[in-house]
Amino acid sequence: MTLHCFAHDRAGARRLAVMAASDWDQGKSRFGAMAATWAEASGFKPRAGAVLLVPDAGGAAALAVLLVSSPAEASDAAQALASLPPGDWFLDDPAGLLPLDKASLGWAMAAYRFDRYKRPDDPMPRLVLDDPAAAARGIRLATSIWQARDLINLPANELGPAELLEAIAETGARHGATVRMIRGDELLSAGFPLVHAVGRASVRAPGLVDVQWGDPAHSKVTLVGKGVCFDTGGLDIKPSSNMLLMKKDMGGAAIMTGLADAVMDAGLPVRLRLIVPAVENSIAGAAFRPGDVLRSRKGLTVEIGNTDAEGRLILADGLALADEETPDLLIDAATLTGAARVAVGPELPALFTADEDLAQSLLRGGMEAGDPMWRLPLHAPYKRLIESSIADLNNAGQSPFAGAITAALFLQAFVTQTKPYAHLDLFAWNQESRPGRPKGGEATGLQALYTALEQRYPR
Repeated sequence: MTLHCFAHDRAGARRLAVMAASDWDQGKSRFGAMAATWAEASGFKPRAGAVLLVPDAGGAAALAVLLVSSPAEASDAAQALASLPPGDWFLDDPAGLLPLDKASLGWAMAAYRFDRYKRPDDPMPRLVLDDPAAAARGIRLATSIWQARDLINLPANELGPAELLEAIAETGARHGATVRMIRGDELLSAGFPLVHAVGRASVRAPGLVDVQWGDPAHSKVTLVGKGVCFDTGGLDIKPSSNMLLMKKDMGGAAIMTGLADAVMDAGLPVRLRLIVPAVENSIAGAAFRPGDVLRSRKGLTVEIGNTDAEGRLILADGLALADEETPDLLIDAATLTGAARVAVGPELPALFTADEDLAQSLLRGGMEAGDPMWRLPLHAPYKRLIESSIADLNNAGQSPFAGAITAALFLQAFVTQTKPYAHLDLFAWNQESRPGRPKGGEATGLQALYTALEQRYPR
């Protein structure tokens, strides 16, 4: 993927000077009397992310001053892009306040536009990358974020299970990974009955993709993503208003695909595995029903309390597959419950894990990346809420309370051999535009997870 927001030649580029916001009052004189006069006349407020455009004698912006946090964050560059006129800009940052990897990441996150179906907006400013090597990490993450956002933003008529699986397979193939694809009724003979049951009512066949990359001698890291390409709720049909964003119900799969892309591109010393079950939860004569009892890959039986709790069913088979080889680390991501959004809102993924060291590393990764998550408890006594009188588990239970926790406990039942296991319940969508996070699909948690993996498995 080519990021159109960068240039590689300073010819004709204007200067974007970088200064710490806290130094403005003492240091503004370095930009000349015109800058100070113009700042006062225009009511400029010196805060992190603010940009002062200094005009030349003809009134054109000849210089821009970007004020950054201490230490600088990618979000500073993200805010800058919205304030600059089109054209090329190079960083004038002799003190190295804004590292190029953070500048490139923030700039690209803000520059993203989903323009597949409409003409793009007016040209945006481009950032000159004098040192591509210094910007490599930022470009890597930005590329992965753009990829995940594109997948989430695609409407379901263009991104069904087959298209999602192919996009994931292409990502793996680009890095030389081995790819195994299982589709339709092959899921039954291959041992994925829950994936098949959820997706069988759709005219678009369900499937599962298994991507493996890296040296088998390295630590095994397995990522599992929920790939529900559209969710009607099944026979327990959603109200129409609740279906409006259901194209994003494959957000977990998109985010894990983007994360896998970044890990492979960076060459982290891991044996990476990416597992994505992909379905469309539709309504037809073949749909699974409330009250059905389904057998899982793990052998556990599941009574269907609600057909709209389908994401945990397909994840159960995917997690069971992952758990069979006891990886050194297992993480799943899913747009799973409304209860998690009530608890922590749309911007924070809810983190569930019984591994204290893993919890701390993921939380630390989120804080360092400016992509925080919030830990919720795996409260074991709540297992009673998903008990069934006729099966091992009920996929929804009878209680309206603790929905995010009971969903996480349901998934935990399918991971019995792998201790370092974490589940992320996330939204994968920006309801409004914020600096670096335009309205629409979002790779929530991707930066946090990548930062944690980078620290756990250094090159």
